[in-house]
Amino acid sequence: MASPPVRISMFDGAALPRVAPFLAYLSFIFIADMLGRAGFSAQDLRWLYAVKIGVVLGMLLYWRRSYTELRWTPLGARALAVALATGLVVFLLWINLDAGWMTIGSADGFDPRNHGQIEWSLVVLRIAGAALVVPVMEELFWRSFLLRWVDAPDFLKFQPRLASAKAFVVSVVLFGFEHNLWLAGIVAGVAYSLLYMRSQNLWSPILAHGVTNGVLGLWIISGGHWTYW
Repeated sequence: MASPPVRISMFDGAALPRVAPFLAYLSFIFIADMLGRAGFSAQDLRWLYAVKIGVVLGMLLYWRRSYTELRWTPLGARALAVALATGLVVFLLWINLDAGWMTIGSADGFDPRNHGQIEWSLVVLRIAGAALVVPVMEELFWRSFLLRWVDAPDFLKFQPRLASAKAFVVSVVLFGFEHNLWLAGIVAGVAYSLLYMRSQNLWSPILAHGVTNGVLGLWIISGGHWTYW
């Protein structure tokens, strides 16, 4: 009788380039907390975001040849429209699923103002990071890696459309609880996962995710909704 397949560690082979940037991103939560305990204010730590995005982007570029799922394959007009529409719908749900029971803790947010005046360099950095870097990093981890890895140790050979209910629920729920707005996060995870499973193209959820984050950033700036950052 054949031996069962040995599950690949999150730090082995193809997994590492998809897991490490995500873990690096999360590590800055701990770093910011430690600096806050050391006496640095939220205003003092705003530029830490630039370091975080720089580290993640550097790791993505370093491993760029490993991301076979990012080789460009045209989505087609319909798939493109669906991804854009999904990103907008997720944005609308995100800003409305904010009741007390739908949140975990309180969000400090990101206030780019100095003495009441918006510092636009911080705004551009924040929106660019959220709309261009974060979607690639998160979709590589949550969709390309975790959604498939739960079912298949050799996840790169596993077709996303075959993902089990278990893999779907695990990846979506964990993605939701990564965020302060946990229910909005779960809804977004469902939407992005379905896009990936249906299109078999990681650029579909990346595009939708980027639209959600980009439009959210513009909405935050237009109304001063800093806690959503």
